[in-house]
This record gives sequence, C-alpha cells and structure tokens, in this order.
Amino acid sequence: MHSPSTTLPSYVLITPARNEAQFIESTLKSVVAQTVPPLKWVIVSDGSTDGTDEIVRRYLDSYRWIQLLRMPERAERHFAGKVLAFTSGYERVRDLNPDIVGNLDADVTFEPDHFEFLLRKALEDPKLGVFGVPFREGNFQYNYLFTNIENVWGGCQLFRRNCYESIGGYSPLKGGGIDHIAVILARMRGWKTRTFPERVCVHHRVMGTAQQGAVKARFKMGRKDFSLGNHPLWEISRVLYQMSLPPYIIGGLALGAGFGWSLVTGAEIPLSQDLVAFVRREQMQRLKRFIGIGRRSAESAETRAHSAAPTTSVGNR
Repeated sequence: MHSPSTTLPSYVLITPARNEAQFIESTLKSVVAQTVPPLKWVIVSDGSTDGTDEIVRRYLDSYRWIQLLRMPERAERHFAGKVLAFTSGYERVRDLNPDIVGNLDADVTFEPDHFEFLLRKALEDPKLGVFGVPFREGNFQYNYLFTNIENVWGGCQLFRRNCYESIGGYSPLKGGGIDHIAVILARMRGWKTRTFPERVCVHHRVMGTAQQGAVKARFKMGRKDFSLGNHPLWEISRVLYQMSLPPYIIGGLALGAGFGWSLVTGAEIPLSQDLVAFVRREQMQRLKRFIGIGRRSAESAETRAHSAAPTTSVGNR
C-alpha cells in the first residue's frame, strides 16, 4: 500500500442525508477509517426525523473535521431538495479551497484506501473532472458493456473543484438524474469523466426503493430516462438488458412502460436542446460500437467453427 502523501490533492466530502439512520453509521465508519481523511466532511441532515442526527453527533468530538448541518424539515422527498442540501454543504467548505469536492451518499461503504486511490487518479490526470468507482448492491453490479465507463455513479462522485464550478454545480431536477447530468455537462465542457473498475463501493439501499418497490422503481426510472433525453433506440437496448436482471422480464417491461408513458403524454424534458443532442449523439455512438462488437464476435465465432470442422479428402471417399 502507498503511504499517504502530502502531494495528493486535498478533498472535502458533502453528504445530504434524509432519514438515513439505518445505514449512516456504516458510512461514518468507512470514512473515519480512510488512510487519507478529508479536510472537512459536512453531513447535511435534510430534515431527518429518524435519529440520523443523533448518530452523527456521536462522532463529532472525536473527529473534528466532521460537521453536522441541519436543514429545515420538508414534506417531499425529491432530488431538487438534495441539490439544495448539497449546495448548502458546499458553502461551508468553499473557503477551504479544496482540490476535490466529493458527493457521498449516507448508505455507502468502501475500503480504507478508497479516497487515496481516487486522489492518486486525479493527481495522474489534470483533465479528470468527475470520477469514481462502480457500486455493488448485494450480488448485482453493472455490466460495463451497457454502462459507459465514462459515466460516474452519483453515490460517491468526486469532482475536481474547477470542474464542479464550471458546470454550475448540480442541477435541481426534482425527477432525479442530477449526478448523470453533471457528468454529461462536464464532458460538454471538455473535462474527462471516468469510473475506475479496479475498486468498488457497496450501496446498502437498492436504488429507487427508499419509498417504493422494485417494479414501481423501474417504471419511474423509465420516466426519468425520458426526462434526461434518452434516444428511443437506446432506451430499447436498456429495456432488453433490464429484462435479464431481477425482477426478470417485468423489470425491463416496467422501464419501457415508464419511458413510453412519458413519450405519449408529452412529458417535459427539462434540459437544453444542446444537452439532449449531446446525450443522444453519445448514446448512438455507443450503440453502434456495441453492435459492431457483436457482429465481429459472431463473425469470429463462425470463422473458428469453420476452422475446427473436419475436412473430407476426395481420395478417402
């Protein structure tokens, strides 16, 4: 293991937490065990009522770089509120002038050298704007054939500070996709974005199930895909892939139904035309690459089959 170095970029963490008492202590234990601790970690309790604040307070005396910020209670749970909480936390660390700004969910754990590993990646490439590692939920982990390695999961998403400020921070979209839009905007601004599959985070709550079941979550995911400007052909490929995952068949169908419902009802796409065009262009490029890989694999298999087939000599007939 590398020893922590003073040459590593400095970093801060911000964690919007709304009623996360079930998981947040595991996240606290992961962060305080890091080989390279942050300059500051602001945990923003977004109107929590379940004991989240009390759990965090137990750590404040021992770890002075952890700060608890309490936001007023609100009735709705939505992603625009999460953006407001994150932005409020960022205002508490802006004057520290950190090199890296991290968005960390309150239900994520990782290895003790997690941030040291990522900081070294940032040190190696000054154009790296948004970066992280894959996540695992139980036995599930994304197949990077369908998940672009340039996409960065939002549960533990690190920004170079200049990148974060150049995109204007997170966009307050109530329907979600705030992390996805941030990554795309970063690429539009000329930054590199990257997931490093050498490591992994563990996500302890299945995405989209904080208040709903898996099938309903997939339907809402389809509606979110539409709101994020996904190309219909790309969405079909996502439906086919999701049908191969639990809940088998019905999960993919629910995803497609959500996208289709938004399409026929004329739902709003709250993004600029330039951003939607950029999203769809990237998706079509990836889909063409995937189809090309599949075609080459099929041709290669056919060639190997012909090569392995026994030949019949005329003289032996």
